[in-house]
Amino acid sequence: MLLLALGLALLIDVLRVFLPSLITLFGRAGETPAELMGLYAALWFVLPCLAPLLRPRWSLLGGAAVLVAARLGLQAFDGGTPQLALASVGVSAALFFLYGCSRTLPRAAVPTGIAAGLAFAVAVHLLLDGVDLVWRDGPLSWLATLTLSAAFAALLHPPAFAALFRSPPLAALLRFPAFRGPLAPSTGARAQSPSDAGGQAASGGHAPGREPSPFSQVAPGSGELAPGAAWFLLGPSLLLVGMSAGLSTAAWHGLPLGEAALGLGSFGLSVALMVWLAARPVSSKRAALLLAALLVAGTVLMLATGHGQLVPLSVGGLLAVTARPGPPAVRPGAGVLGGGLVFLVGVFGYYAAYDLDLGFPNGLVATAVAVAAALVGVTSALRTTEPLARRAAAQFSGLWRLAGLWRPVVAAVVLTGLSLAAGWRSAPAVQPKEGSSFTLLAYNIRMGFGLDGRLSLDDITAWAAAKRPDVVLLSEVDRGWLLNGGHDDLDRIARGLGLRTYFAPAADQVWGDALLTNLPVRQVVSHPLGKHGYPTGAQAQTAVIEVGGNEVGIVNTHLQSPPGQAPEVAALVRDLSAGGRRPVVLAGDLNTRPGDPEMRVLESAGLSDPLIALGNPATSPADAPVERIDHVLVTGGVRVESADVPRLPYSDHLPVMAALRITSVDQEG
Repeated sequence: MLLLALGLALLIDVLRVFLPSLITLFGRAGETPAELMGLYAALWFVLPCLAPLLRPRWSLLGGAAVLVAARLGLQAFDGGTPQLALASVGVSAALFFLYGCSRTLPRAAVPTGIAAGLAFAVAVHLLLDGVDLVWRDGPLSWLATLTLSAAFAALLHPPAFAALFRSPPLAALLRFPAFRGPLAPSTGARAQSPSDAGGQAASGGHAPGREPSPFSQVAPGSGELAPGAAWFLLGPSLLLVGMSAGLSTAAWHGLPLGEAALGLGSFGLSVALMVWLAARPVSSKRAALLLAALLVAGTVLMLATGHGQLVPLSVGGLLAVTARPGPPAVRPGAGVLGGGLVFLVGVFGYYAAYDLDLGFPNGLVATAVAVAAALVGVTSALRTTEPLARRAAAQFSGLWRLAGLWRPVVAAVVLTGLSLAAGWRSAPAVQPKEGSSFTLLAYNIRMGFGLDGRLSLDDITAWAAAKRPDVVLLSEVDRGWLLNGGHDDLDRIARGLGLRTYFAPAADQVWGDALLTNLPVRQVVSHPLGKHGYPTGAQAQTAVIEVGGNEVGIVNTHLQSPPGQAPEVAALVRDLSAGGRRPVVLAGDLNTRPGDPEMRVLESAGLSDPLIALGNPATSPADAPVERIDHVLVTGGVRVESADVPRLPYSDHLPVMAALRITSVDQEG
């Protein structure tokens, strides 16, 4: 079980690099055709279909060795082509490893191993405050990565694994039932007769007194291998739990401590229950139907509200259901590979809707994956050879049978406390500013990934903190996308700058623009803009802030279809200016050049482009800027006294830093 759990955790680590690297390195943020990106990604998920040509032991060993090497390489290389190549190879290697596991590991190890791997990855992501080890430098990150890789390698080698068991802390940990599996030592087992030992060896176990081996392959058809349905469920579980973790992580950021603890605690309990339920020996057919319904309903609720608490626990229960003995409908190896392809199609199907018109809401993709997983679970329950309902009643009758629930509850409490200690902060105090001058930073951060493909949130924060801006306007802010690794860009940058946040959803509740400031904010509203044929859509965030007792309007937007959206933004500027009595600043990635017709539309609302007189600095692309599509436009009553467009590699755009001063309309006239 531990071997599978750690291998799955390493796969998730690699996926959190592979998926954003497809966008930022291979795709160059839209420069590469979507079809070509999809083919490249599919290659690494289809390549493991060659695994049946190998012996299961070779597939397991070879895949594990390459996976460890790829993970260590990702820690060593700083972005670029090596990062993309290592992550791609690592994904394929992990699937080879999982195929080998499906042909060798006993059935009892599979549901708990999958659930424990998912839970471990989620817990570590929370405890690291959303920034995984692979994006961190320094000796502590290397030590943790080496420790995880060494533990995984030790599980592959029985003598080394036996040495680890002699460690008192690990031996104590493995006494918990949830950690007992085909690799765990027997504790307190009854004495066995020679016939018992022989029968156990024949069925794929290990005789007393001998160290267990992860390579005790079970003979095909013996019934000891987990059914293909259990392995197939790994793919949908990886997608749905990954989405719920990203959304739930961002949901509690910025909340008061009590609300944050309640939200994070409920999700932590769901994750802990996922492991607890997966380790249960039986489930009734009615329970299978209930869990299937919970998974579909929980997925719909997650997409609608951002709260994914129901997803992990229903996944854990279905994993237990699908691992029950019964006539196999799908071979284990085929289940692994098929589930991997479902994950790939689900990820790209869901997130492709932000760039392509699919003709239907992208939420239907994730819902369809949940329905498929639910049907697999229900079908498995109906095909089982055990009298599940009677067995379930016998096992869970009496309140004392629920005593084991204290473990997931304690785990959830500990995880919540440590996660809050790592990531919670109280909102900074409002800080009025004297005088009439303030500084404004507008930056399209490209989900926090730099030109080298590495996560650059901390680099952006360190640079911006040195500039000490009063107002920060961010575009392309990601708050938990699985495709980008599940980071909360806004919270990470805001905590580093010590600023209050005002998020403006554009495409959905975790993607959009943001205003950060400690100045008094009198009002802030997000206005959806028309899509005008562009699938992602956009919004315009209007705010009224106070500088030295004077009000100034701020419009923060990222135009996706300027010809149609520029008139809408111009109307918002007119409304915010209150008939010319309030000065307004429009800033952000407008995807509009100074000479474009859309600029004339904005100028008709009273806006001017002062950066032309300040050198007209280009902002895109960041590595060789040739055009200015990121702007700071102003109406009468506010003046741009200086502007700077520094050459930074932290996005595919350059930031615009401007020093502004509020003047009277009479002075401007």
